Amino acid sequence: MASRDILVLPDQRLRLQSESVKDIDKPLRALVDDMFETMYAAPGIGLAAIQIGVPKRVVTMDLAKKDDPKQPHVFINPEVTWRSDEHSI
Repeated sequence: MASRDILVLPDQRLRLQSESVKDIDKPLRALVDDMFETMYAAPGIGLAAIQIGVPKRVVTMDLAKKDDPKQPHVFINPEVTWRSDEHSI
């Protein structure tokens, strides 16, 4: 595992279109491990692969409270299947 640099705007790599993941293989598992290490080191609660310069449809997230055990989640090829009609101001 390795912590990676997080890209910030105006870095144009953040504008790349991410590709779907075809196989869950060793390189993808290594990417996910790196993403969790980077996210926790930031510190943060979520990270998309594109934020570390990898245009793949992968997101890591951990919404556990500070003193609670970690609850890491990884989303591969996530899709929005529903959205509210409500709009917040």
